[in-house]
Amino acid sequence: MKKIQILIIEDNRLLRDGIESILKKQPDMQVVATFGNGENILLMLEKVKPNIVLLDLGLRNQNSLQIVKLSKEHFPETKLIVMDLIPLQADVFEFVEAGVSGFILKDASITEFLNTIRLVYQGNQVLPPHLTGSLFSQIVEHAVNGSKQSAIIESIRMTKRERQVIELISDGSTNKEIAQKLHLSTYTVKSHVHNILEKLALNTRVQIAKHAHLSGSYNTVMDKTSLLDE
Repeated sequence: MKKIQILIIEDNRLLRDGIESILKKQPDMQVVATFGNGENILLMLEKVKPNIVLLDLGLRNQNSLQIVKLSKEHFPETKLIVMDLIPLQADVFEFVEAGVSGFILKDASITEFLNTIRLVYQGNQVLPPHLTGSLFSQIVEHAVNGSKQSAIIESIRMTKRERQVIELISDGSTNKEIAQKLHLSTYTVKSHVHNILEKLALNTRVQIAKHAHLSGSYNTVMDKTSLLDE
């Protein structure tokens, strides 16, 4: 059986040794080297020729993003997986754009950890679970292809009812006021707001309102859409 050749770059020795110990027990994986930093990344890659590089996103004394860029420039076939606790959306976007194929959260289960490595090795891209299926994940998915974020935003499928709710939120209406205007229960409105936040990868109603104002595509939805439409 051909084993997945793995290089680990992690400056926390306890974590680095723990990861190596887990991987060594896998019949389809082989740790070819471990390092506490990526100072000589090109020499490392030339010497051990790994299939996968596991890279700590927050190396204390180095720029992990620069390590990714150098690796992909000189060894494009090598796949990189970034490890972090909870990566910021901006970090995810930058690292995927630079060539990272996957992310492993440091609180992931061992099964999730190993599955991510195997999926990336097979050619898949693995995003952090909390971003999967969101607007942001679609933006990341198109990052390498140079798609415009505005075009991706417009492609997000909102139901007619969700578009109504977005417009009313942008007008400053509360959930209770939206419920009255659309003849819905407050609970149903809250459900719509939750779905909108998920689809747009946003966190607050204020962000929804800002999105609506910047987009300008929800301004006439109440006039064009029947209140009976879902």
